[in-house]
Amino acid sequence: MKAIDNKELILSLEELEKERGIKKEILLEAIETALVTAYKRNFDSLENVKVEMDRKTGATHVYSIKEVVKKANDDVMEISLKDAQKINKDLDIGDNVEIEIVPKDFGRIAAQTAKQVIIQKLREVERDIIYSEFNDRKGEIVSGLIQKAGNVVIMDLGKLEGVMPLKEQIPTEKYRVNDKIKGYVLDVERGAKGAPQVIVSRSHPDFVRKLLEFEIPEIYEGVIEIKSVSRDPGYRSKVAVYSPDPNIDPVGSCVGQRGVRIQNVINELSGEKIDVIEWNEDPSIYISSALLPAKILAVDIKEEEKFAQVIVPDDQLSLAIGKSGQNARLAAKLTNWKIDIKSESQFREMLAAAQNEEDSVEENTENEE
Repeated sequence: MKAIDNKELILSLEELEKERGIKKEILLEAIETALVTAYKRNFDSLENVKVEMDRKTGATHVYSIKEVVKKANDDVMEISLKDAQKINKDLDIGDNVEIEIVPKDFGRIAAQTAKQVIIQKLREVERDIIYSEFNDRKGEIVSGLIQKAGNVVIMDLGKLEGVMPLKEQIPTEKYRVNDKIKGYVLDVERGAKGAPQVIVSRSHPDFVRKLLEFEIPEIYEGVIEIKSVSRDPGYRSKVAVYSPDPNIDPVGSCVGQRGVRIQNVINELSGEKIDVIEWNEDPSIYISSALLPAKILAVDIKEEEKFAQVIVPDDQLSLAIGKSGQNARLAAKLTNWKIDIKSESQFREMLAAAQNEEDSVEENTENEE
C-alpha cells in the first residue's frame, strides 16, 4: 500500500530546527500525535490507530492496531488468529498486530494538520522566549499603556500584557485607558493557553526602591545602599539609606538640592510622601530617626526581644504615632523592631505608679516582720 510522501515537509522542519532551534524530532512526534486525532475526527473512527512518519522522506504511514483473538467479534478492534497468522505466522492470541491502511484524502488532512502543529509549536517557542525574557526582568521597572482600567488594570508592554491586580494598585490613584504608567515586575506567570503574563505592582515597597535607584546615581552605583523600605502605598513611605563613605551624606544625596531628586519619585507616586532617614547600626539612633518628623527624648532598648520603649515630649506624641498609627507602624516595619511610644507625662506617671507599687511591697514586708 502506498504511503503519503512529503519530502518538502521534512526540509521545512530541518530549516526550522536551524533557524528557530525547534528539534525536528519534537515536531514530528507532535505531528504524529495530532494526525491520530485528525484521523479519528475526520473518519469518525473508534479504532486504535498509530501514525508514523518517515524521518527522511516524510512518508506518512497509518496503522490500525488490532488484538489477536481466537475468533473476532469486533472487526474494528480485533482480528482472528487465523487472519493474523496470514500476516505473520508467529503471532499468537493476545498479541497486537499493526495493519497499514491508506485512508482516502488523508494526504490533504495530513498537510493541514502538520501546518497547524508547526504554527502552534512556533507560538509556543515564541511564548517561551518572551517568558524567559520577562522572567529575567523580575524586580525591574517596566512602562506601558493602559488597555483596560478597573479592578484589574491591563497594560500593553509590547510583546505581551502586564496585569496589575487591585492589591498591587496604589489606592489613591485613578487609572485611565491610554495613560502611560510604570510598574514593578513582581512575577511572570503562564496565563490562558500558556501565554505569559507579567504581574505588575505599583504598591510594592520595592517599586519605591527601584525608582530611587533609577533617579539617584549614587544608589545605582552602590555608593549609597538602601537598607530598608516600609510603605503605606499612596500615603507615605520611609526609606533607610546608608553609605560606608563618611564623606557622603546619604540622605542629602537622595533628597537632592531643593528636594529635586526625591520630588521626581514623589511625582511618579502621585504625591506619596517619602521620609528618607539615615540607617544606623545603633538601634536607638536608628529608631529615633525612623520616627521622624517627631522629636525623641529617649529610647530604651530590649535587645533580646527587639523591643523599644520610646519617650517623646507631650506635644510630639500624636506626631510620633501619626494618623491612624501610620508613623509608628512604618517605623516599626522599617527597623523591624516592636516600638511602644509614650509621652513624657505618661512615662512619669508609669514611673510614679511603679514607685508606689514598690513602696507598697516594702511596707507590707516590714509589717510582716
